[in-house]
Amino acid sequence: MIEDQLILKLEGITKSFSNNEVLKGIDFNVKNGEVITIIGSSGSGKSTLLRCINLLEEPDSGIIYFEGDNIFSENINFLRQKIGMVFQSFNLFNNLNVLDNCTIALRKLKKMSKVEATAKATLMLEKVGLLEFKNQNVNNLSGGQKQRVAIARSLCMEPDIMLFDEPTSALDPEMVGEVLEIMKDLARDGMTMIVVTHEMAFAKEVSDRVIFMDNGIILEENTPEKLFNNPINSRTKDFLSRYLTD
Repeated sequence: MIEDQLILKLEGITKSFSNNEVLKGIDFNVKNGEVITIIGSSGSGKSTLLRCINLLEEPDSGIIYFEGDNIFSENINFLRQKIGMVFQSFNLFNNLNVLDNCTIALRKLKKMSKVEATAKATLMLEKVGLLEFKNQNVNNLSGGQKQRVAIARSLCMEPDIMLFDEPTSALDPEMVGEVLEIMKDLARDGMTMIVVTHEMAFAKEVSDRVIFMDNGIILEENTPEKLFNNPINSRTKDFLSRYLTD
């Protein structure tokens, strides 16, 4: 895909759970190679938005275009190969070792042979610095190592875009840096990424654009420099002032 070409387009996305309207008409675009971070208070709809993009949650209304196609008419398994997702809670298979966690989708969805899948997984585990742990049960890993396995597993599918849902929030503080460094490397390599995060330093350093969500809507969207240094909306200012105080 050509750089600057739209890879993702959301129009009027809404989502409610019972009487709780979580998303209230979300519109935004993502260009190929962009890194977009989404910030905002807990409950603002950030994670639900990510889950709608890869149809873990189905929007109540609106349209999502991925690489020019309406995702509601796409094969969902094919779609999820193209849209990688890294979760807050890792979502690894605890009964499998590191290598098998990375090869299972390659064999089941991409129908690779064991040799092909192992070769691909080996490359990705090396990329995240965990090749020496390939035969370890994932239960024996630290939180930071588990999240790096989750990233490697997603990379094995060669996604066109990766979604990160607060990937460091379940980690001890000393483990946060190792995961963020992997994500920075992916950004430098040109991976298209949407990152929901409370790591403001990461958002400032790596993002092409930062989106501030509040109460189910996008209140402000700008470059990191403009949004952090000169926010326009009063709620954005309040949120950032609390962050700076903390």
